[in-house]
Amino acid sequence: MSVAFRRESDDEHLEPSFELPIPPGPNLVTARGLQQIEERAAALEEQLAGDLPEEQRKKVLRDARYWRQRLASAQLVPTPTGDTVAVGTRVTFERDGQERTILVVGHDESDPATDRVSFLAPLVRAMLGAEEGDEVDYAGGTLNVLSIAPGP
Repeated sequence: MSVAFRRESDDEHLEPSFELPIPPGPNLVTARGLQQIEERAAALEEQLAGDLPEEQRKKVLRDARYWRQRLASAQLVPTPTGDTVAVGTRVTFERDGQERTILVVGHDESDPATDRVSFLAPLVRAMLGAEEGDEVDYAGGTLNVLSIAPGP
């Protein structure tokens, strides 16, 4: 029979599964972020210790590899003083007449919907190191840093 009509395996027709991408740069984390990473890694290890169907095991293993790496590379930042914008600070700024407050956090802890913004985000990168009262160039305009305080 011609090889054109042979089916090697069902796996050939499945969507490829890729590793979860690791963000570039250092893995800076707050104490809360480190705790979240530890909890997530532990939960996945617990799942792996149980009996899982093969496809689910592959997905859990992929996630576990990501969180193991994030835990191994985590660099806990010291508690910020609030003198400058840094990981772990709560920053209030004004842009185009609108005031906004964000908490600068590590990548895995970020959740823009709750105003937790990663230090890797362009908005935060523009403000890192700024002090209260500074004007910062961002996206063709300026941001006014109104206040900085250590986060929770």
